[in-house]
Amino acid sequence: MFHIAPRQDTITERQRQRYRHLATSTLGHLTDFGAIASLSPIQRPVRLLGPALTVRIPHVDGSIIREALKMACPGDVLVIDVSGDQRRACWGEFRAFAALRKQLAGVVTNGAVTDREALSRLPLPTYAHSTSPLTTRALDLEGEINVPVTIDGATVNPGDLVVGDDDGLFVIPPHRADALAEAAEAKQAQEEEKRRTLEAESPEWFR
Repeated sequence: MFHIAPRQDTITERQRQRYRHLATSTLGHLTDFGAIASLSPIQRPVRLLGPALTVRIPHVDGSIIREALKMACPGDVLVIDVSGDQRRACWGEFRAFAALRKQLAGVVTNGAVTDREALSRLPLPTYAHSTSPLTTRALDLEGEINVPVTIDGATVNPGDLVVGDDDGLFVIPPHRADALAEAAEAKQAQEEEKRRTLEAESPEWFR
């Protein structure tokens, strides 16, 4: 049985724009909450930013992902919790094509992907735990969309902002978005000033 909850559009466009140029490592200096460090990007360099469309699948059955792709909106980040099964790939080349058609901002899963080489060439930021030749099945048993999921110990609620780059991922809930952005913007401005000073002193380091 599928459970599909309504969309949660909780992050404002202004909040999203504030995170366009904030590094996950900057956020990692300021908070532990929301960090996802155990997943690796399939593409590098990579930049991911968008609200979470969450999905939970029951191990072998990946059918609910089809429904999530149908209801996805441009700019969404599909966040797939595989309920602990990291042997089976829940994502691959043709699902990625469907995501590109819907103009998704990216895909995050605590499970495996397949077709890694093909995924690496597509303009769809994708983070996963591993790669596997074994895949989920379309059994139409059960699954959930737009419910809280847990990825690497971080709770991801539908509508939370997902930020990703080469260093990893952060999940930002709406109630923390403004304060955390303000602190991160100030820190990156300080770091840029330090960088300019170092470049003036040792320009050979920056060639």
